[in-house]
Amino acid sequence: MKVAVEGCCHGELDKIYETIAFLERKEGVKVDLLLCCGDFQAVRNEADMKCMAVPQKYRQMQTFYKYYSGEKAAPVLTIFVGGNHEASNHMQELPYGGWVAPNIYYLGYAGVVRYRGVRIGGLSGIFKSHDYRKGHFECPPYDQQTVRSAYHVRNIEVFKLKQIRQPMDIFLSHDWPRGIYHYGNKSQLLKRKSFLRQEVESNSLGSPAAAELLQHLQPAYWFSAHLHVKFAAYMQHQAQKDLLPKATKFLSLDKCLPHRDFLQIVDIEQDPSASDRLEYDPEWLSILKNTAGLVNTTARTWNMPENNGLFSRWDYSASESGLKEVQSDLGGDLRVPENFSATAPHYDPNNPQLQREPTYAVNPQTTELCACLGLTDPNACRTEGVGWEEEQEDNLSTGSAEEPSEYPTDTSGLSSSVNPDEITIEEEWEEEDGEEAAIQSPPARLVLPSPSRTSSSDGLIENRPPFSLSASLPEPMGVSSSEEFTNEELARHEGAGLTDGIEGNSSPPSGESSAARPPKRISGENAATGQGMKKMKRRNQTIYTARGEEEGEEGDC
Repeated sequence: MKVAVEGCCHGELDKIYETIAFLERKEGVKVDLLLCCGDFQAVRNEADMKCMAVPQKYRQMQTFYKYYSGEKAAPVLTIFVGGNHEASNHMQELPYGGWVAPNIYYLGYAGVVRYRGVRIGGLSGIFKSHDYRKGHFECPPYDQQTVRSAYHVRNIEVFKLKQIRQPMDIFLSHDWPRGIYHYGNKSQLLKRKSFLRQEVESNSLGSPAAAELLQHLQPAYWFSAHLHVKFAAYMQHQAQKDLLPKATKFLSLDKCLPHRDFLQIVDIEQDPSASDRLEYDPEWLSILKNTAGLVNTTARTWNMPENNGLFSRWDYSASESGLKEVQSDLGGDLRVPENFSATAPHYDPNNPQLQREPTYAVNPQTTELCACLGLTDPNACRTEGVGWEEEQEDNLSTGSAEEPSEYPTDTSGLSSSVNPDEITIEEEWEEEDGEEAAIQSPPARLVLPSPSRTSSSDGLIENRPPFSLSASLPEPMGVSSSEEFTNEELARHEGAGLTDGIEGNSSPPSGESSAARPPKRISGENAATGQGMKKMKRRNQTIYTARGEEEGEEGDC
C-alpha cells in the first residue's frame, strides 16, 4: 500500500492533504495511509492554544479545527504521534490513543495498532532526563514548567514498549534515536545543519530512550521529524541466536513549508486478507492490561521493575492466556470503534473567544477502553486525587530528583547546540537581530519510482554490509564525504522505499516534468558550509510565523 509519511505537521492539515491530492493526480496513485511524526497541533479552540508550548505571539489557529468540527473530513486515514509543540490538554485526554477527529487517530503516549496487516507503533514527545522517571502528573491549566514537561517522554511508556516480543513493521517518534546519524550520510547532514556538529561528534544528539527501543524492536521502518531536515539511514542489527539479522530503514522529514522535503510516499507490503479498518493490536492491549497497576500520576520519580532482586515481578510481556483474554474482552472484534466525540467547543472564526480558558476533560473514548480492558485512566486518577495503586507501591523502587539519569551519558539537559530552525521554548534563545536562516531552494521535480524501487521487500538485508548497534556508542558508518552519494552508495546505505519516493511540498510546482532522475539523500535545502554556530540571544523572534517562513525564515522544531 502507499503510505505517505510527513514530518512536523504544525497544524497545516489543509496543506498536507492538498499536497497528497496533488501528488495523487500528478502521479496516478492512491495514498492509503498518512503517518505524521509529531508537532501535529490538534488545536480545537483558543483555550487549546494556551496549552501549547510556543511563545504567545506564535500561537496561531491553523486548520485542524475544521476537521474536529466536521467542516472538513480527512480524505485519508491519518495516524500521528505527539511532539514538543502540541495542545497538551487535548493529547492528555487520550493517554492510550484515540480519535482526535473522524479518520484522524492519535497513538497516545505510546501505542501500537494494525492497518491492513501492517503493525504500526509510536512514542510521543521528546526526551528530557529530568522528567523521564516521573509520572504523567501535569494537568491544565499549566504553568511555565508543566506546559513543557507535559510532552516529555516517561520511562513507563518505554518500559511498556520494551515488553513487545512480536515483530514491528513501522515505528514513529518525534525526536531521533540517538546514534542513528552514524548510519546515514553524516557529512551531508552536518553540511545542512552545521549547528549539530558538536552533539553528533559527542554522540549526544537524539533520544537515548528511542535508541534503546530501536535496538529492542528493530522495526522495518522508523520515521521521525523534529530536526527539520530530510535524512535517511540504514541500520542492520546484530543477528539473534539462529535468526537472520533484521534491518531498519530510518527516515526523518522536514516541516510543512513550501519547497521543503516534508512528505514522502513509501510502498509498504500489506496483507491482502487483512481488514481495511484500523485495528487494535492484541499484544499491545495485553501489555497495557499487565501494566495497569504501574500507572503513576504524581511528580514522584521512580524506576521501572527489573530483574535486580528488588521486584517481585519484572516481566510484563503478553502471554498466550493474556492474548486470549484481550480477544474475549473485545468480543473477538479487533476493529477500533469509530467513536469520536467532541469534548470541547470548536473554534469559530466569526465569533472568537479569546478569553476561553483550558478545561480538564475525561474523554469518553478513554473511559470506554478502560472499562473494556480494566485499565487505569490517568485522568480519572487525577480527578480522584489518586497517585498510583497502593498495592503496587511496595514493589516500586523510587528515587529522588537528584539521582542521575538511567542513561549515564545523557546530556539532553545540557545541549550546547542551538537550532536556528526551532522554537527553543525550553532554553528561550533568540537569534541575533538581522540574522536569518538560510533560504531553501525548491526541489527540481516530483518523482514516482516504479514499485520495485520502493517495495519494502526489496534489498533489505541480503546484499548489505553488516552494521551493529551496541548499547553505548554505535560505530560510525563509512560514508562518502563528497557532496553527493554515488548511485552505488545510495543503494547500499539508504534502502529501497525511503529516498526513492514521491517528494511533496506545500506549494506544488506546475508544469514540471515527472521524468525519473537519480535518487538523492536530501533535497530542498541549500545551507552554507563551513559556517560556525550562530550567535544567539534570548527568545527567538524570527521563527514560527507562516508568512515569515514562506519568505525564507525558518520555524520551530
